[in-house]
Amino acid sequence: MKIKIFPFELIGKEICIVESTNKFNQGICGKVVDETKSTLVIEQDGKMKRLLKNNITFKLSPKGTIISGKEINRRPEERIKG
Repeated sequence: MKIKIFPFELIGKEICIVESTNKFNQGICGKVVDETKSTLVIEQDGKMKRLLKNNITFKLSPKGTIISGKEINRRPEERIKG
């Protein structure tokens, strides 16, 4: 598994949680509907789940890129600027 920084917008992307400090968050898959400095909001089966970036590693679908939440733990506009 190669972990890298993701310099693009995440809202609208399909993701799956592959690792989490909270075992109940592992395996959550859905569309990112909101992103803040330290959280991602994922829509799964019509329900919204707010996850702390510091606690998760996720995979983008369908490419399969693995991203550590700790690496993108900043405001989306700051991350995109570089």
